[in-house]
Amino acid sequence: MSRIRIALTTGDDDGVGFEVTAKALHKLGPQKDIQFIMWRNDNASTKYLKLIDQKFNRIVVDTIEEALKIEGPYLVDICSDLTPAHWVELTAKACMKNQLQGMATGPLSKTLIKDAGFKDLGHTDILKRISKTKTVHMGFAGSEFNVVLATGHLPVSQITKHISFSTVAEALLNADTLRKSLPPSKRAKPIGVLGLNPHSGEQGMIGSEELMVFPNLQSFAAEKGIPYVGPLVPDAAFFKENWKKYSVYLCLYHDQGLIPFKMIHGQESGVHISLGIPFVRTSVDHGTAKDIFGKNKANPNSMIDAIKWAVNLARQRAA
Repeated sequence: MSRIRIALTTGDDDGVGFEVTAKALHKLGPQKDIQFIMWRNDNASTKYLKLIDQKFNRIVVDTIEEALKIEGPYLVDICSDLTPAHWVELTAKACMKNQLQGMATGPLSKTLIKDAGFKDLGHTDILKRISKTKTVHMGFAGSEFNVVLATGHLPVSQITKHISFSTVAEALLNADTLRKSLPPSKRAKPIGVLGLNPHSGEQGMIGSEELMVFPNLQSFAAEKGIPYVGPLVPDAAFFKENWKKYSVYLCLYHDQGLIPFKMIHGQESGVHISLGIPFVRTSVDHGTAKDIFGKNKANPNSMIDAIKWAVNLARQRAA
């Protein structure tokens, strides 16, 4: 049996998840000591199934229980009548039992999750519920730089209420986990922690959040052995000449990190990594793109990165 099993969930039936997964698998081909288990529905395009078959020996089953029994050099294809939200839930449960060593997920709409009868608002909430993890941080790895978000999908009016020493310290721990997974040359760089306010508050003249967070963060980081620099001035932090200075940028709210990340990386690279859960989960960093469903226009690069990262992180954990 393959030592490491990675599940691929292909997301909404009328989104580009299956297309980018098929293209990514065709590009990557079989990976040493890795078995892929792919979820899709019975309406999946035969064109993309044939694309996968050019590189893989594919075995079709109906359930994850059947999939987990299959040994050997096969891609296991679960043709499921369950909703894609259930695919994620069942995959997470298998990861918790170490029946799977990781998962890479295609885009999944919040509407579909709700229609499946779940109270979860997204992938992350499903994973938190199954793993009983209180705090999960979104990490984004790209070809030029990496980002971790200290807070998630908050209304702008709520951001300052959630910025505290403990919030940033927890995020710094998870950012350090991402730093340690990077290649040695990048891993050696410190984590750059952004300030919240313009000019990082100008010593309290433009907001006091930095004064509440960073004096304590310095001693916390020293105690934990985490190399970091901050607070960085937000409007200058992402100058191109700064990209190589830091292993990871720790940003204090969603758009502070994702606007520069997506502007630079676009669809050419980039992967979302869930930090804090007890198993490997990576994802594309784009949405369902239903406007181009069925048009063979979807760029698979983010899914390629997501699968590569899932494989590498699972191998690191298994080592």
